[in-house]
Amino acid sequence: DNRLCLFTLSETGDLPGRVSTDTRYERLSTDRSDCRLSFASPVGLLLPCNHIYNQYVILDNSDDNLQRFEKTARNMQSLSRYSRSNAINKEWIDEYLNEAHSQGLVSVRAHYDVIAWSDDAEELKHAKNDIGSQLASMECMPRHNTVDCPTLYWAGIPGNEADFPAEESFYTFIEPAVCLFTEETNYRSSLSPFGIKMVDRLTGKPLHIDISDLPMKKGITTNRNKFVLGPSGSGKSFFMNHLVRQYYEQGTHVVLVDTGNSYQGLCSMIHRKTHGQDGIYYTYTEEHPISFNPFYTDDFVFDVEKKDSIVTLLITLWKSDDQPVSKTESGELGSAVAAYIELIRADRTVVPCFDTFYEYMRDVYRQQMQERDIKVEKADFNIDNFLTTLRQYYRGGRYDFLLNSKENIDLLSKRFIVFEIDSIKDNKELFPVVTIIIMEAFINKMRRLKGVRKQLIIEEAWKALTSTNMAEYMRYMYKTVRKYFGEAIVVTQEVDDIISSPIVKESIINNSDCKILLDQRKYMNKFDQIQALLGLTDKEKAQVLSINMANNPSRHYKEVWIGLGGTQSAVYATEVSPEEYLAYTTEETEKVEVYRLAEQ
Repeated sequence: DNRLCLFTLSETGDLPGRVSTDTRYERLSTDRSDCRLSFASPVGLLLPCNHIYNQYVILDNSDDNLQRFEKTARNMQSLSRYSRSNAINKEWIDEYLNEAHSQGLVSVRAHYDVIAWSDDAEELKHAKNDIGSQLASMECMPRHNTVDCPTLYWAGIPGNEADFPAEESFYTFIEPAVCLFTEETNYRSSLSPFGIKMVDRLTGKPLHIDISDLPMKKGITTNRNKFVLGPSGSGKSFFMNHLVRQYYEQGTHVVLVDTGNSYQGLCSMIHRKTHGQDGIYYTYTEEHPISFNPFYTDDFVFDVEKKDSIVTLLITLWKSDDQPVSKTESGELGSAVAAYIELIRADRTVVPCFDTFYEYMRDVYRQQMQERDIKVEKADFNIDNFLTTLRQYYRGGRYDFLLNSKENIDLLSKRFIVFEIDSIKDNKELFPVVTIIIMEAFINKMRRLKGVRKQLIIEEAWKALTSTNMAEYMRYMYKTVRKYFGEAIVVTQEVDDIISSPIVKESIINNSDCKILLDQRKYMNKFDQIQALLGLTDKEKAQVLSINMANNPSRHYKEVWIGLGGTQSAVYATEVSPEEYLAYTTEETEKVEVYRLAEQ
């Protein structure tokens, strides 16, 4: 059976001299942010024991109350010559009446009590000490009530308020009465069947939260896109592994573009679990370079978007960032791509790949241009320059492997694919090309898989997508992916890049209704810029800067802030099992040991 203790605030002498609606919580505040909690929060969620905080405001007839006080004041006045205490009481009553009449305040009665319980006597003793210290921190007088405990317990049951003992209340006004309300509540799990498992930052209680579907149904967000920002060491990749695994296990098709081997452990686990059928890990080495074939489709279907993506790829290969593309150039390339597609449809002996497209441009299309009645000047479209520039991707060129894959990468059937391109992230020619081909492949997957959730995650590789030629491509994808039950996630740690890049701001941040931030203390001096860029309120800023400020040392976790549509936000904890930790870890020594043990 449980033992119970009760602390009451039922006399004005037990109350603090001043109350307010909220107060600064020092443990989660910094010199640049205030974490504001309700005045009574110390006996709310911050009280670490099983307890109930009962709050009563009894609305009597205010006019009758004030008339009764007027009568009492007159009695005190007449008796003041016999006792100084009567004169003092009269002054207090006059002050109460003056406040009521001058400011039009409503007279009410109030009562507050904290009920704690435990089946262990020693634990209950600790609870009493905790309650007393928390009440003292509010500048209240802790009063352990043993007389009215059964009555107040009974009155606290919903529906029994009428049995509340009137002598346990004190007179005040509505405004100070509500200041002693506790406003914070425990996090609640989402009712949506889809979501991810996180943890309550205070209690460690597991939570099921939906940051994709339910917010859209409620109108909180208009898309499922996400923007993730966290400096190195903040747990950014760990959180993303945690999120991606749960999305994958709920049927999502995941395509990852990574530049740091952050997802190698998770991908290997999925690969083993599916006996090699899924969890495909593509990485670039000199011996086995990444190879694609943008001209291949299994059913020879090339819709408008597919053709446009091929043209965009060709322009990216041909032009540098500072070279403008004329309407004639894009038009001629579009015509050439359309004609080549008709050729491979009509003649199945022609192998669809960049080599045969290059030969078509060189031997057929160039001849057709020369035979036209209306000539195309070289200043408008220099096909020789085009062929010369793209020669390195043709048979025998230094990058002839890139666009001539003999094996089609089947993104349609593989649900978890990681493209690890860390070794070419500084290659100004290969990096943008490889990245845009991956994105084109994802868009093809996005169009074809009807009613299936798709997820594209771009880690630091997104820097390559901010060039001039790819800006429109990025805008298109971010605005379109929501129509195909998809979501795009950009993950970055460099705050300077997001501040300085207009493409990131316009195409990514403005079209990402879900923003996820990890520990930002490294960027404390720059956070005003981040706040302005992401459109965070002061409350959201305080939440973000409170991350990992008061972690429980007995638990192993890191906190993360999730904001939805600028209207809902909260800080959660990423706390996982040891098995999950070993699958997600990016610590090199731990990864080496895990792989060594896995091979045994």
